[in-house]
Amino acid sequence: MGADSDFKEKVVAINRVAKVVKGGRRFSFSAIVVVGDGNGNVGHGLGKANEVTDAIAKGIDDAKKNVVKVPMYKHTVPHLMEGRFGGGFVLIQPAAAGTGVIAGGAMRAVFESAGIKDVLAKSKGSSNPHNVVKATFAALAKMRDPLQIAQARGISLARVFNG
Repeated sequence: MGADSDFKEKVVAINRVAKVVKGGRRFSFSAIVVVGDGNGNVGHGLGKANEVTDAIAKGIDDAKKNVVKVPMYKHTVPHLMEGRFGGGFVLIQPAAAGTGVIAGGAMRAVFESAGIKDVLAKSKGSSNPHNVVKATFAALAKMRDPLQIAQARGISLARVFNG
């Protein structure tokens, strides 16, 4: 990886957690953060701290540690794919140029950070942002790059899509 400065951060969700102690309630925060360079590299992380800003900073550090490369084809995903994590179940499919990112909140952050401009996506099952983000990453990790498939089969890129 190059410099860390080219990553853009997006906070997906901030959760306030209360711990009941003798004097009352003690609040802490957890933040889910997605980072990406808009060029196919994207990562997610979870940060927990007593202050929101600290939780976000920890989440960004965590997200930079697990960055994955997402295969892209003409600013969309190469093929239809589904991903699962826990109760989260997502369906991702390619879209024509100019469609835009049609996806729910937690998934939208992942696609925009990855630099995917046109995609149709549906989150089924759990709406918990933790599981939706992880299910989206699971689906993107299973994607196969059309260029590598074309080289492996020894055919042109057009024949991969058109048969």
